[in-house]
Amino acid sequence: MRLPTFPLVRSFIVCAAWALGSGLAAAQAYPAKPVNLMVPYPAGGPSDAIARIFFNPLAKELGQQVLVENLGGVSGALAAQKVLAAPADGYYVFQGSPNEVILSPLANAAVKLKTEDFRLVHPVADAVMVFVTRKDLPVANVDELIALARASHDKPLTYGSVGVGSLYHLILENVQASTGVKLSHVPYKGNAPLLQDIGGGQVDFAVLVYSAAMGALADQGRLKVIGQLGAQRSELLKNVPAAGESQALKNFSYKIWTGFMVPRNTPEDVVVRLHAAIGKTLHDPAVRAQLAAQTQAASPAMTLAEAAKFFEAETARYRAIAKQINLQPQ
Repeated sequence: MRLPTFPLVRSFIVCAAWALGSGLAAAQAYPAKPVNLMVPYPAGGPSDAIARIFFNPLAKELGQQVLVENLGGVSGALAAQKVLAAPADGYYVFQGSPNEVILSPLANAAVKLKTEDFRLVHPVADAVMVFVTRKDLPVANVDELIALARASHDKPLTYGSVGVGSLYHLILENVQASTGVKLSHVPYKGNAPLLQDIGGGQVDFAVLVYSAAMGALADQGRLKVIGQLGAQRSELLKNVPAAGESQALKNFSYKIWTGFMVPRNTPEDVVVRLHAAIGKTLHDPAVRAQLAAQTQAASPAMTLAEAAKFFEAETARYRAIAKQINLQPQ
């Protein structure tokens, strides 16, 4: 005699529906476990400082722990490649800037990622970039620097950067293209040795992110900070003229931004959740105050569409400069 199967079938359907519903709920409940914030440089540097400002407030907004992971190497691209190799589920978030995701592929043959592999969820911090010179360079502002460079054509002024293809290198190549002056590039392996050599008079000048260490050296009279790269003076550095106030670089406006990114194919609902959480942290007075203490400004609010447009514009801008100076991967 055959046993009736209807109760069994009904039980199976109920269990399957429950399992499916639970799975959907779990998928929608991002994040369901800790989120890793990948920093592309070792602990203790400026990039790491930004992550340490954000990880607790971001954890509060997400309702899950945010774990800071530091991985240096290959101009920051090693960490970027690790994020791209992980599942695109929002549990690995990359803290990046133009240096790692736009310029590294253009300058370093070992970097295989493409800028388009990433999606910018939201910029989080803008740094102040400045012209800094050795203490005895006979200039007091940007116009005088360009005039001296023009007069020193036979023996070009030396400028340092943190490497071929770095943002600072591209900016000063653009200065030469815009003004017709000739400069001599001296690449370094990092900010610290370059700043030390400017203080020691081994190199004439550089464009760098303003830092407390630089400010201390300027206060001691060991170097000079003669101008900012923005169109307007930063609220964080009101006593230093902006390039927009000069004649030679009146239309110059550069800033270096840091943003939180995910792989391009991350689910939209995850991106939306992350975007909302990041936006709330940027309104936190404590976050803004801690960024200001690092001479960083909290990025302005952006929609996801605005963030995408901003990222595309920045990518196009730096690729155009790289093409202009014939930058080749090395």
